Order: sequence, then structure tokens, then C-alpha cells
Amino acid sequence: MQNFRELIVWQKAHSLALALYKATEGFPKSELYGLTSQIRRAGASIPANIAEGCGRGGRPELAQFVQISVGSASELEYHLLLARDLQFLAGDLYEELDKDLNTVKRMMIAFLKRLRD
Repeated sequence: MQNFRELIVWQKAHSLALALYKATEGFPKSELYGLTSQIRRAGASIPANIAEGCGRGGRPELAQFVQISVGSASELEYHLLLARDLQFLAGDLYEELDKDLNTVKRMMIAFLKRLRD
């Protein structure tokens, strides 16, 4: 079992999740159960699945949960684009979140490759 809090990829994903919660505070109330919820759920799923994988039996299980996190990151990438296009996110905030998300995605893919070697 690995301590997920020690993983830099988890730390970055957790920071992103916190930033997403803050970024969606100003979304329209009509989106509370729509796009706000989707962004928060997908964003929190990334570090949550890494943490769950660390609590499993070994590398194959951890790799499986990291792969799920990569899927959540791709889903989140679209939701952020949609939020920007609907003008719920300012362009500069979108760019910052998208950059952070892509950094986390690259880190997860590299971590996944190491786990599968």
C-alpha cells in the first residue's frame, strides 16, 4: 500500500480539485445540478481514484485506478471547454485551469507507464 499524499501527481490533482470548486462558485444557480456538479465531480474523481488505487493490493490495481483518473480528466477537459463557451468561465481562468489539468494528465500518463513497466 502506498501513501497517496506523498505522490506529487495526487498533490497536483488535489490542488486542481480545490481550484475547480472555487472556480464554479460563481456559476449560475440553474447549473448547480448540471455543469457545476459535473465539473466538481470529475475534478474530485481524479485525486480520489489515485487515492483509492493506492489503497489496493498492488501495482496492477493502482494502474487501473490511475487509468480511471485519466478518463475523468478527459471528461473534465470537455466540461471546462463547455463552461468557457457558455461564458461561465472567463478566458484567463479557463486557460489556467486547462493548463493545470493538462499538467496533471501528463503526470498521470507518465505514472501509468511506470506502473506498467
